Amino acid sequence: MEIPPSGDAPPTPLCETLRRDFRDDPSKGDFPLQKKSPKLCGSNYPLSIAFIVVNEFCERFSYYGMRAVLTLYFLSFFHWDENLSTAVYHAFSALCYFTPVIGAIMADSWLGKYKTIIYLSIVYVVGHLIKSVGAIPSLGNQAVHVVLSMVGLFLIALGTGGIKPCVSAFGGDQFEEEHTSERSKFFSIFYLSINAGSLISTFVTPVLRGDVKCFGEDCYALAFGVPAALMVLALVVFIAGSGLYRKTPPQGNVLLEVCKCIGFAIKNRLKNRSREIPKRDHWLDWASEKYSKQLIGEVKMVTRVLFLFIPLPMFWALFDQQGSRWTLQATKMNADFGIYVLQPDQMQFLNPLLILVFIPIFDLGLYPLINMCKLNFTPIRKMATGMILAGLAFGLAAVIEVKINETDMPRLVPKESLIRVLNLAKNPVQVTIQDKDLFQQPVESFQNPAEYSKLILNGEQQSLHFTLQHQGLTLAFNYTVKEKSVYSLIVFAAEGSLSSHLITDLEAKPENGLAAVRFINGLSQDVNLTVDSNKFIAVQKNYSASEYSLLERDIYNNGKCITETGEFPLELGLLDFGASYTVVITNISGGAVEIWKSEDIKANNVHMAWQLPQYLLISAGEVMFSITGLAFSYSQSPASMKSVLQAGWLLTVAVGNTFVLIVAEAAPMAQWAEFVLFTVLLFAVCIIFSIMGYFYVSVDPEDLEEKEEKRETSSRGNMIGLVTQKTKL
Repeated sequence: MEIPPSGDAPPTPLCETLRRDFRDDPSKGDFPLQKKSPKLCGSNYPLSIAFIVVNEFCERFSYYGMRAVLTLYFLSFFHWDENLSTAVYHAFSALCYFTPVIGAIMADSWLGKYKTIIYLSIVYVVGHLIKSVGAIPSLGNQAVHVVLSMVGLFLIALGTGGIKPCVSAFGGDQFEEEHTSERSKFFSIFYLSINAGSLISTFVTPVLRGDVKCFGEDCYALAFGVPAALMVLALVVFIAGSGLYRKTPPQGNVLLEVCKCIGFAIKNRLKNRSREIPKRDHWLDWASEKYSKQLIGEVKMVTRVLFLFIPLPMFWALFDQQGSRWTLQATKMNADFGIYVLQPDQMQFLNPLLILVFIPIFDLGLYPLINMCKLNFTPIRKMATGMILAGLAFGLAAVIEVKINETDMPRLVPKESLIRVLNLAKNPVQVTIQDKDLFQQPVESFQNPAEYSKLILNGEQQSLHFTLQHQGLTLAFNYTVKEKSVYSLIVFAAEGSLSSHLITDLEAKPENGLAAVRFINGLSQDVNLTVDSNKFIAVQKNYSASEYSLLERDIYNNGKCITETGEFPLELGLLDFGASYTVVITNISGGAVEIWKSEDIKANNVHMAWQLPQYLLISAGEVMFSITGLAFSYSQSPASMKSVLQAGWLLTVAVGNTFVLIVAEAAPMAQWAEFVLFTVLLFAVCIIFSIMGYFYVSVDPEDLEEKEEKRETSSRGNMIGLVTQKTKL
């Protein structure tokens, strides 16, 4: 979630360089600078800001709503693994924070803020529409879906990142210079609209995805389509206010000037490294041949702060995993809160909600209390504390992941498989596998096995010899077993003797907290089953097994079993979150179907509420880190350089997401171990940042500017005095 800097002064966005005293100029064409917008209810607030605030609400609803379901879209719709889904999610997030630089350059150097917002919003809308169309299952094969989705995401990243630095600055332009108080309050309303859009969308779009069914599955087309409609509305509202806006002309991009100044200094220093010329106090002084001392001095101040930014991406690497790793963790948890079953991707709404709660608590309660205790809680210490809180949040996530894994299937390695025995005969059966020391005790009839047994194979697959002993009979069967697979040996009575089938089981929990169920038909006639109102399953006779079907939780008494002799109710009972079941149809008696249900994979027994502490910690960390960091960086830079620091701040978010992308793809590991890795890395970075902050000397840019003016005045006075003396002589 985006957070404004604290303090009375409004933030200077990236495409806002230096606010000037604008006047009417007929030569500017599309930029009527002093056009006065009608006021809201006779106040000093221009009516035009209402259009900007509504635009921002709709745009943020659009962005956060789409992003909330993105990881599960990759996982469930494309069937990508968790690492690839996480990598693409963070690649998209990183791109969203690289592209603001493009939007800033377009606005400051070419089109102006108004036209930049219009053009890039159109790109934004097109991206949303392509993304929504790509989520329609009947439209082409998976390759088509992937191409459409990636093109859509690229255009969305270009649109949302491009307009990000311009909209708030454009809103600030609507106020006359003397109305600073009203402009400051506007920014508070502006950021409230951001958080309101984020809060509502992260709760609503997962409902559209999971609770609404289209094309027989989760409705991702609708979950992406509604944010697309909100972005269309955002564009329409923004254009509707066109006649009311004050539009400022492009004024040149200070970020480019800073880059050119730094580049020239480095080039000039390397060019003169072999010459015997006087050394200069600072490496940026090598730009003095081309750039003014004032610009060089301001760049020096900015580079000091940018140097402090170097460790910051690690915080964002952890923070933005709420939409990827934490959402994936939630899919493996129990989501039943009694009165409401929460979707896994809905947990993300906690962050904007907690931010809205924490900001007044911290500003009005915690920080004044710390000041009363005479503790010097400097901005650097606040940011370091925010890092520690985020690290603790990931430590808790690691502990929860370990508890979750207790109900998951074990990870299989090459030459390893799992097997169990389901005895559907009337008496105990002794099962042995040649050269394998398994199943020492007889398997009782209709006994739910406690766990799978591990098979070590000779290669990628192996033919195994099974022996069954039952009431004095000894029967032998051969089955081929493949590595990294899970099997059930079904033993059943057949024509006065025993027979068996070896069937393949699920290797991992069902996705998105769904339940998986398959049926074994123990009748002597074929059956057709109807479950979950719209799933139809045909199972052949004599202990044939169906494929697994994914069902919603809470399936009670709504199944049907259709046989040659009639139609009977099929009572499945509770199919719990994340569990896998085998349901055996054993008999038809008294007008009802008799079944036996085995739990193959345990249900999710860790409740999703256990994620609340980690959301509390990371949201509190965000308030301390993000708000303080923005306010501190603004306070340490001259007015003309605030846009450069905004660019640096956004790039720290991009670099953090890029780091997660690299870890997810280059170093795959157990999820709990990855959480621990990020925790350790953030604590290490926090120590480095604290040391850097200890040696940082805080400055007041206004004082430095005053000293520079006095120095220049004194220098001019000395020069005038010298000239006067020479004239007298």
